Amino acid sequence: MSRSALSLALLFLTASIVAGTASAATPKAVFIIVDGIPADVVESAPTPNIDEISGDKGYTRAYVGGAIGEASESPTVSAVGYNALLTGTWSNKHNVWDNVIGDPNYDYWDIFRIAKTHDASLQTAIFSTWLDNRTKLLGDGLEAAGGTKLDYHFDGFEHDTERFPHDLMRNYIKNIDALVVDEAARYIEEVGPDLSWIYLEYTDDVGHGLGDSPEQIQAVQLMDERLGIVWNSIKARQDKHDEDWLLIITTDHGRDAETGKDHGGQSARERTIWIVTNSEHLNSNFNENPGIVDILPSIATHLKLSMPESIREQLDGRSFID
Repeated sequence: MSRSALSLALLFLTASIVAGTASAATPKAVFIIVDGIPADVVESAPTPNIDEISGDKGYTRAYVGGAIGEASESPTVSAVGYNALLTGTWSNKHNVWDNVIGDPNYDYWDIFRIAKTHDASLQTAIFSTWLDNRTKLLGDGLEAAGGTKLDYHFDGFEHDTERFPHDLMRNYIKNIDALVVDEAARYIEEVGPDLSWIYLEYTDDVGHGLGDSPEQIQAVQLMDERLGIVWNSIKARQDKHDEDWLLIITTDHGRDAETGKDHGGQSARERTIWIVTNSEHLNSNFNENPGIVDILPSIATHLKLSMPESIREQLDGRSFID
């Protein structure tokens, strides 16, 4: 072999090794729901951390509520939106129509069940200001919902009235959100679970109490500061480990146009949400008004999760990540 040919071969070998090393990075995913923030509000509030996470391409408006007038039409209510994300389906399938969560249909698998069925060794976690996310929506530990799917949970503090006495201004929820974020950041940086869900509530409480107001903007700014704490933990984790972290942030519904205090209907503002992500592998679906149901298949794509065809064919969403 000539010297030039040998040099060329070494160049290709080096490139292959580098490419192989990059592709071998372990995929991890975190999704965050920050409750009740209309798209126009998050766009008008100063949110430097969201801006950093999204970069030039990682912000889009999106929708909840299914298809108006069709079987998939779903109330723009919190638990309904959460479960649309968790299962990739609308209410006519997952059967959650309100925050009571009376009879969820666990035949439509959530993302954690999909992950654990794909590989039981994948580590999962939830950090939540609302206990029902784990116990009712995910049905963690219930045989019908796939048994135990969460390796770590940090939730239920809204029921600890001694530590967090309830007040009319819902400051106890603000304080629980802070606790949840700090623990999520610690756990992510130290343990690095493969799939995590963080849920924060306070922004919705301010919306219900004060509607469109300076206080609502302040609550969004506080939320952005807390997102920055999680984002910093992800960046610190990536600096120390060969891992490829996906972060997706969204909200569960908008608010009414008249006061900003209510939601549940099918008005444009109630249906219009937003999605933020750090992914550098977005496809055209991301900019074509994706639904909240598109988040599950996007996470599954990033984590390279397989799922039974009977579950995949029931999904109402499609991935916005290649």
